[in-house]
Amino acid sequence: MKGYLGETVLDIHKTKYAIYTPQDWVMLWIEMYSGIDGSHHKDWLIDQIARILKGTKVIVKLAKWENGAEEERFTLDDAPSEYHKWVKEMCDGEDGEDTYAYNVGIAP
Repeated sequence: MKGYLGETVLDIHKTKYAIYTPQDWVMLWIEMYSGIDGSHHKDWLIDQIARILKGTKVIVKLAKWENGAEEERFTLDDAPSEYHKWVKEMCDGEDGEDTYAYNVGIAP
């Protein structure tokens, strides 16, 4: 859209998302991204869900245009050690280190 002014990070505690639980965020991610075709995009969605459930913070941004249009956008902060530990445990499996691969997918 023409006239893009940029985006601003919002204080999540001053938005309607202040009361969102990890489960609420997961459901929002599923609503936004589950209809996108491609296994690599599904892998990304599953990884995003895992990150949220392992404590990754959600960042809420507000994008604005010259014509007054606005759009909320959501991204995830850096994943906490709890997530990285979980991925390592998944990949190690019962047979030792690096038994399995973990695919973070590709964002739509």
